[in-house]
Order: sequence, then C-alpha cells, then structure tokens
Amino acid sequence: MKINHLFRLVSLLFALSSVVACSTTSQGVDSSEVASTGESGIDATTRRTQELEDAAAARAAAAEERMRRSALANRVFYFDFDIADFRQADRDVLNFHAQDLASNPSKRIRLEGHADERGTREYNLALGERRANSILNYLIVNGAARNQIETVSYGEERSADRGSSETAYQRNRRVEIVTQ
Repeated sequence: MKINHLFRLVSLLFALSSVVACSTTSQGVDSSEVASTGESGIDATTRRTQELEDAAAARAAAAEERMRRSALANRVFYFDFDIADFRQADRDVLNFHAQDLASNPSKRIRLEGHADERGTREYNLALGERRANSILNYLIVNGAARNQIETVSYGEERSADRGSSETAYQRNRRVEIVTQ
C-alpha cells in the first residue's frame, strides 16, 4: 500500500513539473505573440533582434544627416597668418562639401579667398588665391568636379572685421564658399 501511495505521489509530482516546464517561454517571448504570429520563440527573438538593429541603423542615419547639414552650413574656413594651407580641423567639413558637390553635378560654388591688411595689396591678392586654390584642390581630390568650382581672390579688399587687432586679422584670413 505504501508503495502504491508513493508511486501516485511521484506520478503527481512528475505531472506537475511537466505542466510547469511547458508553461514557461524562453527569452521572454510572449506566448500570445507566438500564438498570434505562429512563430517559434527563436523566430520571434530573431525578428526582435532585427527590429532593434533596424532602429539603431535609422538613428545612425539620422545622426549622419544632422552632421551633414551642420557641416554644409559651415561655409567659412579660417587660416593662420601668412599660411595658405587650411587647418586639419576643417577636413571633415570639407569632405561633406566635396560629397555634396559630387552627388549634385549641377551645383556650382565660388571660393572667395581673403587676407588681412598686413602685406602689400598684390601679395594679399596672391595669398587669397593660394588659399582658395588649397580648398579647391582638396574638394576635387575628394570627389568634386573642377567645372563646379570657381575661385576668386579679394585679398584685403573685403574685410570681415575692419579692426586692427589680432582677432580682427584672424576673421579676415579666410575662404568663403558661396553657392551660385
């Protein structure tokens, strides 16, 4: 009799453990979701992973677009005293400008080179031209077409700041991108 009672108790525990084991789902997949879609837990997990990856890619694309718009809004590049090479910090922004020109073949720009008032008029005109050509060459190497870009030098003639301080001189040593 005790064996019969023990056998029933073991059978009951086995049945309960089977019910409990079958009622849990792996990876937190909702059983109603599986029932409504007819997909297994692995398929639901794979689908959710893909959704998360797609959302992350969409956020990255949106951030890249914001960065591109911000870079294209930057149209003035400053230079150090008596230097015609643009600053390393401007490379990323210039890359966006080059990509924009490469993807829009009908777009035309003008690079206007400027210098501060120190130096002769002729020297400043030549320095402004060298500065504009420095940016021109970088844009062409990075995808822009030569026929999309015009360069002009104003030397010291079109000052951004009429002052005689180092800050004023810094604002005048520049190349501006003007869309035509």
